[in-house]
Amino acid sequence: MSAVTEIFASKVFDDRVMKSRLSAKVYNSLKNTIEIGEKLDITVANAVAEAMKEWALEQGATHYTHWFQPLTGITAEKHDSFISPSPDGRVIMDFSGKELIKGEPDASSFPSGGLRATFEARGYTAWDPTSYAFIKGKTLCIPTAFCSYGGEALDKKTPLLRSMQALNKQALRILKLFGNENVRHVTTSVGPEQEYFLIPKELYDKRKDLIYTGRTLFGAKPPKGQELDDHYFGVIKPRVEAYMTDLNDELWKLGILAKTQHNEVAPAQHELAPIYGTTNIATDHNQLTMEIMKKVAQKHGLVCLLHEKPFDGVNGSGKHNNWSISTDTGVNLLTPGETPYENAQFLLFLCAVIKAVDDYQDLLRISVATAGNDHRLGANEAPPAVISIFLGDELEGILEAIESDKPYEGVEKTVMKLGVSVLPRFTRDTTDRNRTSPFAFTGNKFEFRMVGSADSIACANIMLNSAVAESLRIYADRLEQAENFEDKLHEMIKKTITDHKRIIFNGNGYDDAWIKEATEERGLLNLRTTPDAIPHLMDEKNVKMLTLHKVFTEAELRSRTEITLENYCKQVIIEANTMEQLARRDILPAVGEYAAFVARSAAEKKAVVPELALEYETRTVKRLTELSADAYKALDLLDSVLEKTKHTKDVIETGYLIRDELLGAMAALRTACDEAETLTAAKFWPFPTYDELLFGVR
Repeated sequence: MSAVTEIFASKVFDDRVMKSRLSAKVYNSLKNTIEIGEKLDITVANAVAEAMKEWALEQGATHYTHWFQPLTGITAEKHDSFISPSPDGRVIMDFSGKELIKGEPDASSFPSGGLRATFEARGYTAWDPTSYAFIKGKTLCIPTAFCSYGGEALDKKTPLLRSMQALNKQALRILKLFGNENVRHVTTSVGPEQEYFLIPKELYDKRKDLIYTGRTLFGAKPPKGQELDDHYFGVIKPRVEAYMTDLNDELWKLGILAKTQHNEVAPAQHELAPIYGTTNIATDHNQLTMEIMKKVAQKHGLVCLLHEKPFDGVNGSGKHNNWSISTDTGVNLLTPGETPYENAQFLLFLCAVIKAVDDYQDLLRISVATAGNDHRLGANEAPPAVISIFLGDELEGILEAIESDKPYEGVEKTVMKLGVSVLPRFTRDTTDRNRTSPFAFTGNKFEFRMVGSADSIACANIMLNSAVAESLRIYADRLEQAENFEDKLHEMIKKTITDHKRIIFNGNGYDDAWIKEATEERGLLNLRTTPDAIPHLMDEKNVKMLTLHKVFTEAELRSRTEITLENYCKQVIIEANTMEQLARRDILPAVGEYAAFVARSAAEKKAVVPELALEYETRTVKRLTELSADAYKALDLLDSVLEKTKHTKDVIETGYLIRDELLGAMAALRTACDEAETLTAAKFWPFPTYDELLFGVR
């Protein structure tokens, strides 16, 4: 075996380990729990706990933790040791099924959006047996769901599992209508491509904006950015390659299928992509990936930035969510096959996705709404805030033929001839790729490209799973009651195409003309900012759908509206306060010091040579003085708006105030300070510049 095969999943209590350490009876019972949802027996839990403990101790673990994903956007863990007192005064290493199944962290200290009062502290973590336990450091990490004493979901995993269950239920109804009686389970799979930046740690430590907010709040553009496209897929620098090598090793030990790595478009930007896996496991793995990326970077004297827009003027970072639906019999339900026009089952599932995305545009936009992602969406680097679907010429042609009741003539297969005899010939795909589309079909899956690089992918997949489940429910209700299945099926597919073709767009999503067409002619939503989007979570149609499929309760939806807007407001206010501190304490003093230095130098020259014009000195001092005045004026405005935010009545009003006033004041302050940077001598500037940050890793 190679080194990779030896280390892969060596830190995971996976199926291979369970099969070797559990009795056949216990193993089969656990597999039935995992695969078809049978109730977990406590005797099975005790046997699993004992085997898990022994395996963890052999791996050097001393503690265990219930690893969960609260509504903070990061993971949480409370460590307990395996030790228990022994009658002889010594200790034994103990771990029971009860401890495996349930933990009790303090629920009041995590965001609840009003679901729990501070004095109502009790909360529970519940073992998710579908996601393997793993070793991190000296701790056995047990993936869990997190709920309150009253059973309300306080995490991202619980609604995700509910959404997967909802889609499974409705998809099975459809498959049975097509005669697929042997299918027991339908799951969604995800492969999240993760973009990130690497910068030298010694420079990061000198930038308080990066430390406090994860992005640069000031910074003039360097002479060179990404204009030459020379970084994209370029030769990976040795220091970065060493980082990627160590990162792969750590991910592989945890069974994370890290597959592809390359330089991205912006200087200092890179990407890692895994092979896709079951959605809840892929979500766990992506959370681990982000954590490990940061830890490994520290070992190499680097800092990994996961903010969606850490640098102005160059591309930000996204996380492309490659989503598909598969059966336990190995069939990808989004694979068109050789003749998609004749593949009615594929066409129905395709239509279910089209209908879902059109009906619930707002939920998909809400699922990616954060302060960081607002800087990225709609810029000429990422999808616009308007949701649309790219299908490509072949599928669009098929749908048009169905709608018009005409035969589909097909797309001619083109053989690519590259003009060099030694190069192979190959058949060109029947459709191009559209990197400007928010939701693009890419062969046998959809790529949802709006997810932010720092986001949990749980939110996007909760909404996607739920919306598609609703489409399938509607279809199943109609087909189950149909007198003629074939006629009803054709009628439904045709009606879906007619009713929802407005969401299909194969052109340039960056074009301003498209945004106008989308909103004014097609009636699509353009929820440009988080405050625009989040209140729609409580729209009647959204509450009705999400509660119908038991993905959320109405109280849970209300809490998430509160939490998401509150996080947005807090984050932007922290950025504004950081800008104010940096401007007052660092930038304005530095600009003033340099202006005084230039003025003194001019006076000294004038004293020696009175007839000197001193145009450079005069104009520099004048402009720096003007910019200091502009910055000071912007600071006054910033202060006044920040004061207003203390007196708003709720988070919705605060969000609108930030959108309408605070962001403008922040932009005005940055404009003045960034221009001042271009006129100030390097040795006077108080912190590392974009030149150093973006090109500092060599």
